[in-house]
Amino acid sequence: MGQITFHSSTPGTLGIELELQLIHPDTFDLTPVAPRLLDALQAHPLHGSVKPEITRAMIEINSGVHDEPGELLTEMRQLRDAVCEGASAVQARIAGGGTHPFMRWQDRRIFGSPRFEQVAGRFGYLASKFTVFGQHIHLGASSGDDAIAMIRRLMPYTPHLVAMAASSPYQDGIDTQFASSRPHAMNGFPLAGHMPEEISDWYGFEAHMMTMRAYGLIDDLKELYWDIRPKPELGTVEIRVCDTPLCVERACQIAAFAQALSAWVADAPDPSPLAWLAYRVNHFEACRFGLRADYVDTDGSTVSLHSHLDRLFDQLMPFAQARGSGELLSDLRSSLTSQGNDARWLRSCLQQTGNLPGVVAQAADVFQGGLREDGLR
Repeated sequence: MGQITFHSSTPGTLGIELELQLIHPDTFDLTPVAPRLLDALQAHPLHGSVKPEITRAMIEINSGVHDEPGELLTEMRQLRDAVCEGASAVQARIAGGGTHPFMRWQDRRIFGSPRFEQVAGRFGYLASKFTVFGQHIHLGASSGDDAIAMIRRLMPYTPHLVAMAASSPYQDGIDTQFASSRPHAMNGFPLAGHMPEEISDWYGFEAHMMTMRAYGLIDDLKELYWDIRPKPELGTVEIRVCDTPLCVERACQIAAFAQALSAWVADAPDPSPLAWLAYRVNHFEACRFGLRADYVDTDGSTVSLHSHLDRLFDQLMPFAQARGSGELLSDLRSSLTSQGNDARWLRSCLQQTGNLPGVVAQAADVFQGGLREDGLR
């Protein structure tokens, strides 16, 4: 692993991936029908945008490359309708959310592909426990150096993305007391976490990978489970900290936020050493408390994450408006202020239904296009 070619893409473009739950329509547990669903979609024009994931109760939908988040939303609604129709044909439903509230990882079956079987062979039970669901956001970069600079400058804002997207309060049939418990499944992998602070340009990234390879610590870039990582074959920076939202509308709002954020930080200075020092604590706080978290800012002050995010929305709005996504950002801000994140909504569902299958049923309704209290579908 010597020189790594970064394939340039247009700065400011974006795309997303959503990992989705396949739900049994009667029990509302996960159901291992991914192979049948993929077969059912073979004749659909969008079938190439639907992929398997590591276990058979998951799928992933991938968008194309877009300049404007409004175009992304149109595509994601089409993909949502396609996978919901396909799921109905194989007696299943689709839901978002970062975790399934009561599934047993012991019941999960690895999807039969060489790569997934290799992962399972290396990581053992962690592969089955990896039945968690995230939104990945890809942002275009013109060069490897620009990609590394973007990763470094986005890094202080991962808690904001975690808190906004948090949708995994339940695991193993209990309330974890976390807004986002999904990262617990990620943290068991040896190359999880953030990009090392000492990597400051593409040459440094290549040198780091070469050293890792020389000591037998890595074989492939896919083994990097960093919170934000370069994706050289696509020419993008990939943000990986977000739970899958409950609906595609929220997913596109968060993608619009990330796009505006990447434009805003383009001229920002490199983050201070304190940003790296505080990274894990800030990340934990956002996972644990969501929008109610404390946040250690780069100047050393401790503020509420919600108030820091509120100021950030003001700073990002001109960049969003330049991309035609001002309304998406405004709607996201309003929804977070009035209703909170998806984790809060899921907890309110449990209060209404009294049981976790009922929570999953409501989540599946929302993903399919049902109207939530905050107006999101």
